[in-house]
Amino acid sequence: MRRFARDRKVFFLEEFIPCDHHLPFLEFHPFPEDGVIALRPRLPHWWSVPEREAGLAQLLGMLIDTATTAAPVLWFYTPMMFAFAGGVEAAAVVYDCMDELTAFRFADPRLVELEERLIARADAVFTGGWSLYEAKRHRHANIHPFPSAVDATHFGQAREGRLRPPADQARLPGPVLGFYGVIDERLDLDLLAEVASLRPNWTIAMLGPVAKLDAADLPRAPNIHWLGGKAYDELPAYLSGWDVALMPFALNEATRFISPTKTPEYLAGGRPVVSTPIADVVRHYGELHGVRIAADAAGFVAACEAALSLRRDGPWLAEADAVLAGISWDATHRQMAAIVGEAILAARHAATRAANDEAPAAPSIGGASRSERFDALVVGAGFAGAVLAERLASQAGQRVLVIDRRDHVAGNAYDHFDAAGVLVHRYGPHIFHTNSQRVVDYLSRFTDWRPYEHRVLASVEDKLLPMPINRTTVNGLYGLDLRSDAEAAAFLAARAEPVAEIRSAEDVVVSAVGRHLYETFFRGYTRKQWGLDPSELDRSVTARVPTRVDTDDRYFLDRFQAMPAEGYTAMFERMLDHPGITVRTGTDYRMVRERIEVGHTVFTGPVDEFFDHRFGKLPYRSLAFRHETHDRPQFQPVGVVNYPDAAIPHTRITEYKHLTGQRHAKTSISYEVPSEEGEPYYPVPREESRAIYRRYEALANAMPNVTFVGRLATYRYYNMDQVVAQALATFERMGSAGGRASAAAAGPAI
Repeated sequence: MRRFARDRKVFFLEEFIPCDHHLPFLEFHPFPEDGVIALRPRLPHWWSVPEREAGLAQLLGMLIDTATTAAPVLWFYTPMMFAFAGGVEAAAVVYDCMDELTAFRFADPRLVELEERLIARADAVFTGGWSLYEAKRHRHANIHPFPSAVDATHFGQAREGRLRPPADQARLPGPVLGFYGVIDERLDLDLLAEVASLRPNWTIAMLGPVAKLDAADLPRAPNIHWLGGKAYDELPAYLSGWDVALMPFALNEATRFISPTKTPEYLAGGRPVVSTPIADVVRHYGELHGVRIAADAAGFVAACEAALSLRRDGPWLAEADAVLAGISWDATHRQMAAIVGEAILAARHAATRAANDEAPAAPSIGGASRSERFDALVVGAGFAGAVLAERLASQAGQRVLVIDRRDHVAGNAYDHFDAAGVLVHRYGPHIFHTNSQRVVDYLSRFTDWRPYEHRVLASVEDKLLPMPINRTTVNGLYGLDLRSDAEAAAFLAARAEPVAEIRSAEDVVVSAVGRHLYETFFRGYTRKQWGLDPSELDRSVTARVPTRVDTDDRYFLDRFQAMPAEGYTAMFERMLDHPGITVRTGTDYRMVRERIEVGHTVFTGPVDEFFDHRFGKLPYRSLAFRHETHDRPQFQPVGVVNYPDAAIPHTRITEYKHLTGQRHAKTSISYEVPSEEGEPYYPVPREESRAIYRRYEALANAMPNVTFVGRLATYRYYNMDQVVAQALATFERMGSAGGRASAAAAGPAI
């Protein structure tokens, strides 16, 4: 709310306070540093529930009449307030569902009915985590998960060692294991008592107000200290004195959907975390070395011991910081503000339509209106998306909407005739090769083929030498006359350097052909391509490029090597030419995801983008292309020439007529320059990247109505034929898992 208050007036209406005055009134408590005005209603303590709600409605109406100039946005953080605020005219209504309040002890029996009414009225619904989102997403068309964010700077003070130890904690002997938060039925008090008993030399500091529990029921032990409630500003000082941060939650209905804010706060404070297996904690943080999960007292003690063994400045902290980098209240506010802004515009449109007595058609966004229904939405018209769309339409009889944010189909394989009339690949050379007859048979339904065997030369020391390295390469580079495979193998073996454990891309090459060939052909090219030294990259990077001892100069050795006779784009257009398929290019997923009704979504874009980068951005390498046309029939002797010299900015030059077989008086080429920025092309093959991806993968696996397929969605480097095979196998799994379901039915802040 502090962030919303930067550009609008924000009132925060608190729960009423009983008083002895015979009339209701509002107390105004402005917080100038935040821009938020807290409102505390005072009501006669003898009033009944209907009288209280009538009084609150009166106070709210007076506030709106006197303190606002336009209909406000009503932001509900509890359905109970809908009882008196539900009839207020609003620019938009937001339901911020932070917890499953109906599962809490002493929950008002009217909560269920009031929440139903609130959700029916709401223009947007936010949930405090993914588990809660998954439980409620079927109840509203515009619902979004927002797990806990963190003010990393505020809690980061705990790392600096400059905060004065709080007096009530400073005297406690170490090691200190701490918790802050409300002390209520969500805590596993038996677990806490047992841990204290098993490790009497540990100090357990418990901060927070006691709610809905009798303080006499709290476990008492010499090493458990109940320090009471603390202010937000005090928390970093307490956190700085802990060795381990605890989340000893009970596994009950009250904790089933929680997404504790304290997890990122503890990590931002530089403290390892030990938690019981709360679903959203396991999902978002369970794979971090700084977060340990345990279900019982013995496991909890073992997890705490492991956490105590971590160095304060160990690598676990950098791993945690990488995750926290994508989590902030600023990012949450930006996303929420955009959704609220769209909700306001939609509400205005609906009001105008009602005033003009128009037909109830929703506004069109991205070419799709809210009333449209499809069995499946396919996001991305590249290989993965096109194959699945074709299968779903032709084999499962589904109505499929295919969207792509680019202005064309075919993804990165898109080819077209340039201004000179030469067929070129806009996003660099795409050479089709495979050993899968199934893939060939499938694609052959949509194209004829032109045989083509790809050859690549490397520009080295004013020479053009074959890649991958073969006997001809070695003879040309060293001025030798090796005449047999055995001679070439012996030469390379003599130059190879033993590597104890092959872990990196550098190890692969050096162990096979030695350091000179590695430096000549691989190091500079790889550093340009990936922005990293081969020693920092996974071995799979260079393992893809073999070394040969014969004179076979083909880049690929697959049984089937060919190019679509009329180009890739023509093949994709035939694939998507089905009466059950609707294609809309120039359309972003965000433009339509809340405007159409679908039974299933196939997502082929970046998986981190789908989840709004909640764990930070996955690293990708991009490419920039400089296309040129030359007034001569040929520019270079083969389709691709590599430039491994690190001083040359481009990695390769492609001449497309070699690939397509086109006859033309002119020729077109492209220079390829790797880049940090731009469209994502290649997942960066490092363990750090895979660790982040595994967290997104856990989210993806928990979404039964979304299938993630393709290079970007599964964060793997696939060849084109592998993507086709993956898509065909995915379709078969979707069918066996019931994926052929029909379209689902529709279902200023205070």
